[in-house]
Amino acid sequence: MTTFPPPDIVARILAHKAGIISHLSWISLFLGFHTLGLYIHNDTVSAFGEQEKQILIEPVFAQIIQESSGKALYSTSIFHMSFDISFDIWIPLTPGDLLAHHAIALVFSFY
Repeated sequence: MTTFPPPDIVARILAHKAGIISHLSWISLFLGFHTLGLYIHNDTVSAFGEQEKQILIEPVFAQIIQESSGKALYSTSIFHMSFDISFDIWIPLTPGDLLAHHAIALVFSFY
């Protein structure tokens, strides 16, 4: 009978720490530089007045994670005197959010 996770999993992770950090660094650089390319492309086509040629990537995985974390459970109601104001604290994610988060990944890859 085996136990899950194996008892030496922490030792195995620590033994491969340098390789894991190296791969995460390469992933951050890859995402960051490709995001920089998308920023340059979208800025260029926008400057030439052809906004329909922009490359916009929807943040599908981030939306799945946000919705699976109980997004519908976090709606809030505020009662102030006779006014009932209901709002959702989650903001819908846009392609700009995806680009901003990957640009931040590029910055953090240099630290």
